[in-house]
Amino acid sequence: MTTATTPSFEIPAEMRAVAERSVEQAKLAFNNYMQAAQEAVSAFEERVKASQVGAQGISKKAMNFAERNVISAFEFAQRVVQAKDIQELVKMQTEFVQSQMHVLSEQLKDLGETATRTAMDSVKVPGRGNGA
Repeated sequence: MTTATTPSFEIPAEMRAVAERSVEQAKLAFNNYMQAAQEAVSAFEERVKASQVGAQGISKKAMNFAERNVISAFEFAQRVVQAKDIQELVKMQTEFVQSQMHVLSEQLKDLGETATRTAMDSVKVPGRGNGA
């Protein structure tokens, strides 16, 4: 019986070294990629949080304005029922409408500025200065 021997195949040391360096470089590149991906996700989460906080602030402000406007309307209604004549009623109505128009204008301006600030804050890149 003859035994067939397979010639042994050895990987040259230089080839092994190149392969090991390639694996290490690929591993390093993957780790860098994963770190960049994690940083991007964190930045996105921060923007989402900032947007949510800003939206909550705007909602609270809007509710506060609505509450104040309703209180003003009730106060006006109480004064109206005490009007002595139509001229006094018309005068009260005119003053109330003018006052409310001014108040609403200021409230809209305030909400607009708050919304703009919130939008600007939500697009800032975390870790950079204001000149981002």
